[in-house]
Amino acid sequence: MGSFDMKDKVVVITGASSGFGHHFAGLLADAGAAVVLGARRTDKIQARVNEIVAGGGKAIGLQLDVNDVASATAFLDAAEAEFGSVDVLINNAGVEAGAKTFTMIDEDDWDHVFNTNLKSVWRLSKMFTERVDKDKSRQGNIVNIASITAYRTIKGQFPYAVSKAALVKATEIMALEGARSGVRVNALAPGYILTDVSRILLESERSDTFVKGIPMRRYGEFDDLDGPLLLLASDASCYMTGSTVVVDGGHICAEL
Repeated sequence: MGSFDMKDKVVVITGASSGFGHHFAGLLADAGAAVVLGARRTDKIQARVNEIVAGGGKAIGLQLDVNDVASATAFLDAAEAEFGSVDVLINNAGVEAGAKTFTMIDEDDWDHVFNTNLKSVWRLSKMFTERVDKDKSRQGNIVNIASITAYRTIKGQFPYAVSKAALVKATEIMALEGARSGVRVNALAPGYILTDVSRILLESERSDTFVKGIPMRRYGEFDDLDGPLLLLASDASCYMTGSTVVVDGGHICAEL
């Protein structure tokens, strides 16, 4: 594995009860990392922890509400108490407001999406960077989970798409300012990936229309994100910061 080896690394993952976070936990544990899964649904993360431990990996599950300061602080404290200093923070927690245009959402929709997708990323990244900065022997690594919607304009994804576009810019600024503290910050922007939630849309009668917009003519699977995520989370990307890696089958460069 070389520089992709995650042995002796401690990784915390937000929103790890399902979807990307659930998958990434297993991937990183298989690569040798001790993983800390955080989510509000502790029953779901415990089931994943049990799978990882049964397979010989190191993992714990902790309750985490990314929109609560005390919960975020307790999450990082407990992770360090169990495994030692955290090396990698993966900001994966995210929500959508449903298929709504900008005239359809209300202020509660807006606040819920932006608090979860953007404000919580800033909060946890700030807490993590402050901890790294106190120990000059440490290096920190933050991976933000963005989306192709940051680049492609699609109806009915407001304010989700706006929050993900802002997250890409936040990644760049955090990388610029975090370097002095020894913290790298990059982002992963998946395209259309088949998940339990997205299958409702991607395998509907509109599927043919969607897939024709992807040059590779297929949707992504979780495994398609493994290499890019492992690159960003490991020392293989030690000279990368401020980058967003798009994994979308060429969708971003296709004609509108």
